[in-house]
Amino acid sequence: MSALDRQRIRDELQKRREIFRATLNSSSAADLKRPSIRTRWTNEELLFHVLFGYIVVVVLVGIVKLFGLLPRAASNTFASLLNALTVPFDIANYWGSRLGAKVYNHNRMAAKFDRVIESLNRKLERASEDSLRRGMHYPTRWDPFFKDYMTLADIFHYPTQHFDFHLEQLTLKRYEGKG
Repeated sequence: MSALDRQRIRDELQKRREIFRATLNSSSAADLKRPSIRTRWTNEELLFHVLFGYIVVVVLVGIVKLFGLLPRAASNTFASLLNALTVPFDIANYWGSRLGAKVYNHNRMAAKFDRVIESLNRKLERASEDSLRRGMHYPTRWDPFFKDYMTLADIFHYPTQHFDFHLEQLTLKRYEGKG
């Protein structure tokens, strides 16, 4: 991964931080309680779900580094097991976002988002070129943005894809910013 690619990921993270914060700041409590589009979550719950996508990546970085050192068959077996657990995952994903929005409600989400972005930036800076090229297999049934095999560099980009997809499901005014 070149310095330019790292900068692109840093820029993506910063841009999503600005959009997330501005979206929260421009939303009333009533706006946040409204249902989102094509989900069973409220806007606030969906925003937590987006935040949680970034939190998951903080954990995934270590998992990818570990599996990146093992034979590919190890992560393939792991991904197959996780795919078999898709129904329980979907239930936990749904209820986790409902409950998570109660803990990290709109008053706490922006600060948590900032901390998570800073953590990802530090992890990106510390990652070696070799570790960014290594990867693992993923449970493709868990998320439409998980590919069968993803490198650590792909994982740093994943939460931006997840964020942009769900941003379109909010029934809130959004900050679009520049570029």
